[in-house]
Amino acid sequence: MPKIAFKMKLMPGCKAEYKKRHDELWPEVATLLKKQGISDYSIFLDEETDTLFAVQYQTGSGSSQDMGDQEIIKKWWKYMADIMETHSDCSPVSKPLQLMFHMD
Repeated sequence: MPKIAFKMKLMPGCKAEYKKRHDELWPEVATLLKKQGISDYSIFLDEETDTLFAVQYQTGSGSSQDMGDQEIIKKWWKYMADIMETHSDCSPVSKPLQLMFHMD
């Protein structure tokens, strides 16, 4: 099962709000992610740089960042746009990370 990682940028001072919104993740978003084959999805925060680091397993054809054609994802991205660095369509600016080491 492929595992991918990417980073995103949180606006300064938005840690608590980001955590709150994800603690209350809309059930429709969680269901869609699972349906698309996304599992074991974690997001970490580097508090020194406000960089979010995400890791997820995939059994489907793409990552959570490839779901912008889904209405619920568009709404979620718009909801999150005030606290994250985003593109003009409100999708998060995300940068894929290259795997440099893995150990089971």
